[in-house]
Amino acid sequence: MPGLSKIYLDTFCEVYDLLKPWSAGEFWNFAEVEVEHAGVYLLGRDQFNKNLHKIRSIATEGNSFIILSNPFEGSETIKTHCELAGVDELVRQGRIWIIGGGDMDSDYPCLTYETFLTKVFNFAENIAAGFRAEEIYAHAHKPYKFLCLNGRSRPHRVQLLNELENRNLLDSALWTNLDNHLRPIKLLPTHYEVERYTRKIIPETRFVKYQLFNNEWGDGIVKPEPYIDTYFSLVTETVFDYPYSFRTEKIWKPIAIAHPWIAVANRGFYRDMHNLGFQTYSHVIDESFDLIDDNQDRLARIVEIVQDLCQQDLAEFLKECYTVSKYNQQHLALLAPKIQSEFPDRFFKFLTHNINERSRV
Repeated sequence: MPGLSKIYLDTFCEVYDLLKPWSAGEFWNFAEVEVEHAGVYLLGRDQFNKNLHKIRSIATEGNSFIILSNPFEGSETIKTHCELAGVDELVRQGRIWIIGGGDMDSDYPCLTYETFLTKVFNFAENIAAGFRAEEIYAHAHKPYKFLCLNGRSRPHRVQLLNELENRNLLDSALWTNLDNHLRPIKLLPTHYEVERYTRKIIPETRFVKYQLFNNEWGDGIVKPEPYIDTYFSLVTETVFDYPYSFRTEKIWKPIAIAHPWIAVANRGFYRDMHNLGFQTYSHVIDESFDLIDDNQDRLARIVEIVQDLCQQDLAEFLKECYTVSKYNQQHLALLAPKIQSEFPDRFFKFLTHNINERSRV
């Protein structure tokens, strides 16, 4: 533990279990906490939002240290949250630090924790699904060409679905849209849904994901059949316009079951996947779109690639993807526990660095 600093954990700070052995104390109501000089306080998003006045005061005085710990969000979402909370300038000044799920601007003191990567194997269903990966490659003739799962109505997802529909590509796809803000609700056929959930959808509800998964994080579960019955996944990640990667369950699910994928994501997403040790499919797909700066041009190129791919012999394409897909599946299984075990050491290095930086100001 750096210097004399003690860390105190909000029990809902999302890294509580990882740092609990080094904690000097815990809390669930920061309003009642008497802040110690030089103490380090990790707050989850809920307690952070409820105590903004206290947090701004502590950060401004600079006698103790505040960390917003919210790795279930990342990149663009956390930046927007800090702006709306009125703490963006305090973050940029290094007076509030971040533990997030995605990469961020260099002037944001942020420690990235790949929480979705580590949680993908927390479900027994996902472990079982991984053993069925060979079924994807054993069936050359499939009822659908690709899988495209969409939850919240984000602009790049709506535009993508519109473009695919205009080219009649959705007719041969297995796809969803769980938000009727700009497009009608589209669910999977019942036999493709996760068994532990029952369908209870109120038609006029705008966003049906919480009903579909009974207010649980059901979108993290891999149901094998949609992957077995398609040749590749078209993954619409959360971040597209913001130039920093945020990798969620959306990319890890197809990797966990060794399904080929194309990512609709921010510029440099493929580069960042390579940096994590994953391979991609450049031997069968032109992945140069990953470095297209203009977001509209990048999206248009992805649509062209999907269209070209759907006109090819997808059984042969699938065969060519096998080695990369199996490598990625195995790499994911090894990387998840490694990231968890290394987090405390990374956290304390991050903490030491930022405390030292603060002392120089």
